[in-house]
Amino acid sequence: MLNAVAARPHSDVDRLATEARRELGSVSTQAVYDVLKACVAAGILRRFEPAGSPARFEVRTGDNHHHLVCRGCGAVFDSDCVVGHAPCLQPSDTHGFVIDEAEVVFWGSCPRCQAAAGGETAQFH
Repeated sequence: MLNAVAARPHSDVDRLATEARRELGSVSTQAVYDVLKACVAAGILRRFEPAGSPARFEVRTGDNHHHLVCRGCGAVFDSDCVVGHAPCLQPSDTHGFVIDEAEVVFWGSCPRCQAAAGGETAQFH
């Protein structure tokens, strides 16, 4: 499973189950869920769930990076945090929480979807 996630970062369970079956033969989707859950709990994998999308998995853990998600095709790319350490954002009021992480997801259109839409390249600056 780790090899499948490493080879296909940001894959969802269905894609990883397909890859596991290709490599191992008969593997239940529940077994894939169980292995992924155990790997996330052990800190071997990172799970993130972009709004409106299934959970995705990756081997890149512990470095406080963020994600870029294409609204058109759903492609996901890593983006290094400019601050580097977690949390890189602070809320205006913690309400007594001890903050240890801030999850940042950037949304937009990838170059391929921009080209398919006629080259629209509006960007946030």
